[in-house]
Amino acid sequence: MIGAGPAGIAAVGRLLDHGIRGDEIAWVDPDFAAGDVGTKWRAVPGNTHVSLFLDYLNTSPSFRFAEAPPFELTTIDPGQTCLLGLVAEPLVWISQHLRERVHVVRGTATELTLSNRRWLVRTADAEIEAKNVILATGSVPKKLDHPHLQEIPVEVALDPHQLGQLDLTDATVAVFGSSHSTMVALPNLLATQVHKVVNFYRSPTKYAVYFGDEILFDDTGLKGNAAAWSRENIDGSYPERLQRYWVNSPEFAEQLQACTHAIYTVGFSRRRLPATPQWGELEYDPVNGIIAPGLFGLGIAFPEYGIDSFGSGQYRIGLIKFMQRVNTALPVWLNYGT
Repeated sequence: MIGAGPAGIAAVGRLLDHGIRGDEIAWVDPDFAAGDVGTKWRAVPGNTHVSLFLDYLNTSPSFRFAEAPPFELTTIDPGQTCLLGLVAEPLVWISQHLRERVHVVRGTATELTLSNRRWLVRTADAEIEAKNVILATGSVPKKLDHPHLQEIPVEVALDPHQLGQLDLTDATVAVFGSSHSTMVALPNLLATQVHKVVNFYRSPTKYAVYFGDEILFDDTGLKGNAAAWSRENIDGSYPERLQRYWVNSPEFAEQLQACTHAIYTVGFSRRRLPATPQWGELEYDPVNGIIAPGLFGLGIAFPEYGIDSFGSGQYRIGLIKFMQRVNTALPVWLNYGT
């Protein structure tokens, strides 16, 4: 198992639930700190109802969440959203006790090769042989190429405390995108002394709509606080110091040239995978997560693609969706070895 974020934690828990012995599971990660949720995104308002986070935490018996100490997450209205830091705390607790049951390798996987029907995983300090390998390596924010602008990293823009440490008094900040991250970054910026914020976008905002147990635009629409802010300030009346321009508008080039800083909230791309000298870059099947015999992808780097009851196709991203993918795919993976 490579990766110890929410998807990796789900996979280790469900492997143990399926009767795989702990001494047959090697878990590779440099930090074991709940992945990027625990190390980068704690201050970000989530777009998932607390009830779904609790469903994730209670799915695997090996998580032993019923035995966990009190967490603030369990005190929040299940129909509300919350900061991701409140989710990170139980994830860290779960990963700590899962590590006591499996073989732990601290490090980053740098190479994957297949020989004699066994996968060899290399890190800087270890070599691990395995019949099957699950990659849950996560993703990193995408960037655009505007070298005249000083970039403010997304993880800073989404953290009010970190953003508040910057001197933006005379800055004109370009924010690219119209995603959940965009609608978190914009109010964060406007709460500082920034001179002006210019939001460049490609398409209208999209909102998730709840129909009982189903959600229209579940994985692509705005939810929670980001949706509420957008309805009032994007589809409503722009706040002072905020301007918006379509990227194909005649004003785009002139407005971009006047900016001094940039924040790129334009999505995520798969974190660099371990090198596979035998095949080069590997792709996965988005329906079942299979990359190669005995090699499988999970989590935000390898999201499941599905068609919802409304006929919309989208990549399914979120903790409970990673758990659902493990539940449906793991029986297949365990029978699709080398």
